[in-house]
Amino acid sequence: MKKRMVIIGATSGIGEQLARLAIRNGYIVGGTGRRVARLKALKDELGDNFYTHQMDVTLFDEAKTALHNLIDRMGGMDIIVLNAGISNHPASSIVAMEQKVIDVNVSGFVQLFGEAFQYFRKQGHGQIVGISSIAGLFGSSRAAPYSASKAFISTYMQAYRQRCNRIKEDIPVTDIVAGFIKSEMTEGKRGMFWVAETDKAVEQILHAIEKRKPVAYITRRWRLVAWLIHLMPDRLIDRLW
Repeated sequence: MKKRMVIIGATSGIGEQLARLAIRNGYIVGGTGRRVARLKALKDELGDNFYTHQMDVTLFDEAKTALHNLIDRMGGMDIIVLNAGISNHPASSIVAMEQKVIDVNVSGFVQLFGEAFQYFRKQGHGQIVGISSIAGLFGSSRAAPYSASKAFISTYMQAYRQRCNRIKEDIPVTDIVAGFIKSEMTEGKRGMFWVAETDKAVEQILHAIEKRKPVAYITRRWRLVAWLIHLMPDRLIDRLW
């Protein structure tokens, strides 16, 4: 029986390429996003095994309804990939911009994580995948809300992983710790290195999902960077970022 994967945030970058790869590998895939035209174009490309639903993760009640509607049309859900996220947002002030990042990356994530967790508990199995970032390992003066939001995601997923172990639920929680990957979000940004092609990154992401890994660094070399960051004293990190 084909596995059913829902990708929250499937209209660009990692989410879009993951949808393509999953379809090629025999999954039934549901994709969400705010941009209807992009969802329609992806549906036209991927065909009958790809289902779509418009979703704004900051409209919490509507997003929950959209998720369950999509699950019903797909005939179920085995895996959810929580990929929706932003690094900045046009706004009238820094405070408003930072609040928008938190609304999307933290509040939107938590709402849909909770819906998926309860769905999988009732079903008896399922997998939750969250896209965090190497940026979550340290505070960044240039992207304070983004780095903080990704740290939250990793810690939140770790706590739920422990909870599932304690209550013996068959719900693996996979933290995809992404380094620099070519996408609209990283386009034009300075100071990046080891920038991975989207296809290569997504292949490693799908492999980590299928192996039900608790944590996966994408691409794998970023594990070394994470190790070095953990060894650095705070006074050095504060000078670097």
